[in-house]
Amino acid sequence: MANNAITNILNASELKKRLLFVFGALAVFRIAAAIPIPGINTEVLVQLFKAHQNGILGFMNIFSGGALGRFSILALGIMPYINASIIMGLVRGAHIFPALDRMHKEGESGRRKENQITRIFALFLALLQGSMMTFAISRVEGANGVSAVVNPSVLFFVTTVITLAAGTMFVMWLGEQITEKGVGNGISLIIFAGIVDRLPSALWELKERVSTGEMDFFMMCVIVLAAAVITALVVWLETA
Repeated sequence: MANNAITNILNASELKKRLLFVFGALAVFRIAAAIPIPGINTEVLVQLFKAHQNGILGFMNIFSGGALGRFSILALGIMPYINASIIMGLVRGAHIFPALDRMHKEGESGRRKENQITRIFALFLALLQGSMMTFAISRVEGANGVSAVVNPSVLFFVTTVITLAAGTMFVMWLGEQITEKGVGNGISLIIFAGIVDRLPSALWELKERVSTGEMDFFMMCVIVLAAAVITALVVWLETA
């Protein structure tokens, strides 16, 4: 029965096109996530994220699919858009702006207007978060006193902030294209692809921790089981 289902999927030309589009879009996302911003001393960043791999920086790096650890052009990822969507939902739910309530009740045209406002708000958040991230990275120094930024000038600051914001807009657009021309929710698939990309290194790190005695085998099994359950839930929600 499983073989018949796979055969039916492969024979559906429209579905094949959509799947190929998703794989192609995700490949573009992963390639772009590997392009570092010029003027960054990557060795200092490696030291920084290695020292804080179990803290908030390590979590954010996993969530960005490793783009933050490389300080790539997609280092901000999709987080500004997610934050903008959450804030817009809270504002609408609190009925702070009656215009948003009326817009939400206008049907498809109202939702398009609301999505446009969310995109503009996401751009604002991307510029704000990009400024904070660029300022923070310019203050980072390695163990030998070498700065993470080769030349922390005003030009570097401006171009980096614009690049990070543009990267967020690109990921947001790519997610919308996947939703429209592919299968599933594009934003969720992009986040999932980033997490999966970090999975092999995370499993290897767990193995090393068990080997060195930093973690017992039972705890490793619990973590792997929890990750498998979360992954299964994500896939179920996407296909439900």
